[in-house]
Amino acid sequence: MRDLVAGTKYLIEGQKWVGRHGRWWGFGMLPALIALIGYVVALAFLGAWSRDLADWATPFADHWGSPWRGLLRDALAAIVFGGGLLLSLLTFTAVTLLVGQPFYEALCAKVDETEGGAPAPPDTPLWRELLIAVRDSVYVLARVAAFGVVLFACGFIPVLGQTVVPALGFLVSGFFLTVELTAVALQRRRVPQPERIRLLRARLGLALGFGTPLVLAFLVPLVTVLAMPGAVAGATLLARDLVPPAEESAAEEAEPSTRPAAPAAQPTPENPYATP
Repeated sequence: MRDLVAGTKYLIEGQKWVGRHGRWWGFGMLPALIALIGYVVALAFLGAWSRDLADWATPFADHWGSPWRGLLRDALAAIVFGGGLLLSLLTFTAVTLLVGQPFYEALCAKVDETEGGAPAPPDTPLWRELLIAVRDSVYVLARVAAFGVVLFACGFIPVLGQTVVPALGFLVSGFFLTVELTAVALQRRRVPQPERIRLLRARLGLALGFGTPLVLAFLVPLVTVLAMPGAVAGATLLARDLVPPAEESAAEEAEPSTRPAAPAAQPTPENPYATP
């Protein structure tokens, strides 16, 4: 329960951080705004062409009488548009993070700088960071899709399918949203994706407390644009909890030949990932 509250606290603290640094709030909104405009244009085209697509996909209904032909094609057009809308909701955060990789990298660095103990900046070229981000996003989306299929099937279970399953869906979405949002900060700390997921799974309450309220808020696209900078800032603060800053270790990595080997890190009872 304490981790659940702490996760929500990081979400609130991230919004407060961008509130205190208004320039970075505006800077961090740009990628989400660009992605939102792209999605709105794509959905507008899909809505305009969905009926034509339904006509093309159902040539067998050309000789059907009224109203069955119209009902079939209207239903198919609605399913196509609804599927596109659902896909946009599932992929919006991932696409925003890809579009905003340089923006959010700078935002994470600024949060680390103001909080102290910033890690050494990675020397990976931007194109390679983008490739890594694409690969990681596809991996996360594949897992979300797998859970989605299972939850969809469970949705047909009487009572549970209308109560427990939707709640589980929000929790699963919250966890993987936290995985995506912490990716930039943890990648700066050279934590590979399998290890990121392991860290968050070990602190499940922390991940759910942070990501689940965001899933509910992100159902409103405009809220997504306004809240994304604070979400990234809060995810950076959360990442600092998972992998606490260690200024000495960063210096040791920068000059390995002039410093003695560091002793093995010993986990502390309060935080199993902390290093003394």
